[in-house]
Amino acid sequence: MGDASSLGFGHFLRNADIVVTVLLVVLAVMSATSWYLIVMKGVSQIVRQNRSRKFLTFFWSATSLEAVQHELSVHGSREPFSRLTAHSLNAQAHHEKFGAAKLEEAGSQQEFLTRTIKKVLDEETTSLENGLTMLATVGATAPFVGLFGTVWGVYHALVAIGMSGSGMLDKVAGPVGEALIMTGIGLAVALPAVMGYNWLTRSNRVLSAKLDAFAFELLTFLSMGQALQASATSKSLKPGAVALAAVK
Repeated sequence: MGDASSLGFGHFLRNADIVVTVLLVVLAVMSATSWYLIVMKGVSQIVRQNRSRKFLTFFWSATSLEAVQHELSVHGSREPFSRLTAHSLNAQAHHEKFGAAKLEEAGSQQEFLTRTIKKVLDEETTSLENGLTMLATVGATAPFVGLFGTVWGVYHALVAIGMSGSGMLDKVAGPVGEALIMTGIGLAVALPAVMGYNWLTRSNRVLSAKLDAFAFELLTFLSMGQALQASATSKSLKPGAVALAAVK
């Protein structure tokens, strides 16, 4: 009974060899990295959503694109929607002033705007996805790191039992049970990483869809060169319907 009561996580750590120790350090680094990414990207996601909501409210209530340009020049762009708007307005002004002076500016103004918007969308998507690969890697590999530690521990436990010449159940169950701790640690590291990855991926997908829809409407306004109010009847329409009406 005395030997059985001494078994546990503390006993496992005290008797861990260099391989198990390295695996524990790797799992600890994985856990710290995944939690850091989850917290930092989660906070930035919330801040980004609040700022985007405020900018879109201002944008759809503005009287002209000139008012939007003034607001951006005063307060700057701090989230995807305002950055997309700022780059698009600057691209339009640049093409009107200099025309197709360089190869990257070749084509009509609308073609240049389309390329600019696509470039900004790609940059924003890349920025949103930063760190997600690490979360996916931790979620996929941490259980196997823990499993490797378990296999290593079971192997040494069985070797020690064989050398002692005692095959009683109480002599086998304790060391083997301790070896399973590594699998539990691996799962504990992987679960938050997988859940955080799924949450951030879905949030990014929703934001990207909204940004794509906004980019279409912004391109419509810029290419048509009209104020936001299309007609008296369009006042009762939603912003998306106003853009479609302007295209027609």
